[in-house]
Amino acid sequence: MTKPDALELLSKQDLKLGRLIKSIGNYSIQIHDNLFESLIKSIVYQQLAGSAANAIYSRFLRYYGDTLPTPEQIISTSNNVLRFTIGLSFKKIEYIKNLATKITSGELNIHHLPDLQDEEVITELVKVKGIGRWTSEMFLIFCLRREDVFPLDDLGVKKAIQKLYNLSELPTEGYMLEVSSRWKPYRSIATWYLWKSLSKFDSIS
Repeated sequence: MTKPDALELLSKQDLKLGRLIKSIGNYSIQIHDNLFESLIKSIVYQQLAGSAANAIYSRFLRYYGDTLPTPEQIISTSNNVLRFTIGLSFKKIEYIKNLATKITSGELNIHHLPDLQDEEVITELVKVKGIGRWTSEMFLIFCLRREDVFPLDDLGVKKAIQKLYNLSELPTEGYMLEVSSRWKPYRSIATWYLWKSLSKFDSIS
């Protein structure tokens, strides 16, 4: 199915979501094609404001000549450089080096990830320190272009569902699963519209 077909199906299956889709407009997701860089950035950006994370990531690239370093280069870089020159926390240094080590050892074959099913990808990625299920789901959506991922624990999604369906409190897991079952096989696309709706709701509230 093409994207217009996906939006038509979502709109038919869920009238409230359909109105939201119509008000927001076309689906336009930014894809990150480099698998390794996507994982590195997911660790660097954890729990940081965008401006702070951007500054750290820029210093990270600058240290390696404004290019993405190889896993081997990351492993050979001293923790002091990563901490005091680049600005990464010691915990994130541990995470990044754990990722690099698993790649160089062959324990994690990132180039094989596109060939795996969604849950298989998640199983492989959560073996890396600092990468949990939510980060893995973001990787599926924004890097592997998977169209039927539903991040059940995403607070933004919960808030958007609460507002869209006029709930008095955040939805339960059961409610979210029931509602999202209408969106298969395009739950990633529905999720994108839910994220977009938060700024829309805020602008009219």
